[in-house]
Amino acid sequence: MVQTDNLTFQYTKKEHAFNFPNITLGEQENLLILGKSGVGKTTFLHLLAGLLHPNNGSVIIDEVPINGMSHSKLDKFRGQNIGLVFQKNHAVKSLNVLDNLKARLFFSKKSIDYAAIDTLLEQLDLKETKKSKVNELSEGQLQRLGIAMAVVHKPKVILADEPTSNLDDENCSTVLQLLQQQAEENKANLVVITHDTRIKSGFKNIITL
Repeated sequence: MVQTDNLTFQYTKKEHAFNFPNITLGEQENLLILGKSGVGKTTFLHLLAGLLHPNNGSVIIDEVPINGMSHSKLDKFRGQNIGLVFQKNHAVKSLNVLDNLKARLFFSKKSIDYAAIDTLLEQLDLKETKKSKVNELSEGQLQRLGIAMAVVHKPKVILADEPTSNLDDENCSTVLQLLQQQAEENKANLVVITHDTRIKSGFKNIITL
């Protein structure tokens, strides 16, 4: 469950203040947030992830109001309950695919289940790359590794920042299907922010900022 109420954010007093719509997502409900550059899409995503603290309002994830948590508790909560798919890959280049996933689980304080990792890699067509270093992967494989790192710890919420905007139509459809599949597998909410209107048909809940 994801809920926001009267969220506002302002980077500096001289800059424009963002006012965000209220959202309420029930179990396994997904949301697409559309908008052009500069309207605050990434800011909204970072507020949902607890990476930014709102000036006003609240964010509740799995019935936990995350804005009232200390930094250490919020870091722990985020690590265990939120999966982030970034525009740029954040895998450690000196590690192979398997070790990146093991590191993600370590920092989430989750146990390492090798069978579950193999299943995930197979679902994302990455099993053959398990021992490959990050710099040996193709762009498509890096994209899928980013999804794997976002879901390997079985989060309650998956937040994706422009996951399809740089992809052709075929890969755009594939990545969206993979994200939705992983959200369903983990019984998680999926929130995607993008300016890519091609994926509108894949969502029932859509907000335009």
